[in-house]
Amino acid sequence: MSQSIAFIGGGQMAEALIKGLLQSKTYSSDQILVAEVVEQRRTYLKSTYQLLCTPDLTEIIQNVQTIVLAVKPQVMNSVLTALKPAFSSQLVITIAAGLPLSFYANHLGTNFGIIRVMPNMGALILEGASALCRNQSASEKDLQFAENLFSTVGNTVIVEEKLMDAVTGLSGSGPAYVFSFIEALIDGGVKAGLSRPVARALAIQTVLGAALSLKNSELHPAVLRDQVTSPGGTTASGLQVLENAGFSGIIINAVEAACSRSRELGEG
Repeated sequence: MSQSIAFIGGGQMAEALIKGLLQSKTYSSDQILVAEVVEQRRTYLKSTYQLLCTPDLTEIIQNVQTIVLAVKPQVMNSVLTALKPAFSSQLVITIAAGLPLSFYANHLGTNFGIIRVMPNMGALILEGASALCRNQSASEKDLQFAENLFSTVGNTVIVEEKLMDAVTGLSGSGPAYVFSFIEALIDGGVKAGLSRPVARALAIQTVLGAALSLKNSELHPAVLRDQVTSPGGTTASGLQVLENAGFSGIIINAVEAACSRSRELGEG
């Protein structure tokens, strides 16, 4: 690929995408540029990936075709204000949570193709889940291009923008729910008499194995659950406790709460 790509912000999610692009040979190190204000982070990215890194936001976007906005939503306003004079016809991809496409159009104008992406933590190990949507100025070709980029760090889906808050509540925040569940499994194992290292190893592999079993099957989760549940057995007893505690409802409510908060942040 002869085109260059610039990252505004060199944090963990930007690094995950850079790592995926390099490992997949979608880009070479001399085609990736990073604007990062933290000197220690610039030094790390330069030495680890042999990238051109600079603290100057406008310097690196002059001759690139794609710009990835990888800064926190709280500073996006000032970043766009600083970058606007240097924008020309680049495709803009943003991974900032909560900010709608209209936010970028208000700053940059409606002629820019803008792709909004909600990745998640799994991208850090190239096992992410990313949802994408586009504005009217971004073509299907632009969307496919962005999807190909994020497929280097995991799986992708295309959604309407009105569903991005739901994506945030499910897959964006979802890793935290899973970590909480794994922590509880470990604590349960310890309470039952296992050492913490043994409980940890068993809990992690159990969750991983269950997730891969579901991923590699077309069966509904309830069908796989029934395959593990013998009548009158140990699993049935455990599931009854979860049901009595409203386990499914709690998870659903957590997703809804995160979705609502994402919507609030976008409106704010």
